[in-house]
Amino acid sequence: MAFHWPVRVYYSDTDAGGVVYHANYLNFFEHARSEMLRERGFEQDELAQAGVLFVVRNMNIDYVRPARFNQALTVVTQVTKLAGASMVFSQSLDDAEGRCYCRAQVTVVCIDSEAFKPRPIPSHIKQELARVS
Repeated sequence: MAFHWPVRVYYSDTDAGGVVYHANYLNFFEHARSEMLRERGFEQDELAQAGVLFVVRNMNIDYVRPARFNQALTVVTQVTKLAGASMVFSQSLDDAEGRCYCRAQVTVVCIDSEAFKPRPIPSHIKQELARVS
């Protein structure tokens, strides 16, 4: 089941043309992934203390239509692939009518917080993430 995270476009999210600055879509997507983990009981600072970090390895992004100041939108996040040390998220920023403004495929790798080397995703985290697929 997909995770839904509501966002509001603030003035600080926009560029001189009044539309969301392209890099700020990445923030919306990052916040939604963090909140998805939090909803499932995983605080990223606590994970880091336990030796687990999640880092973005790759992202393919498609800017579909411009989002504008004060729009209420939703980031929809789904886990589309879970592997040993990596996972792929499918994310989109949609309005209430289901129109997509931006979508991305994000590959995230689990790394050891000390060595900064890939490590397997802990099984209890993997089980929870499988519920968002």
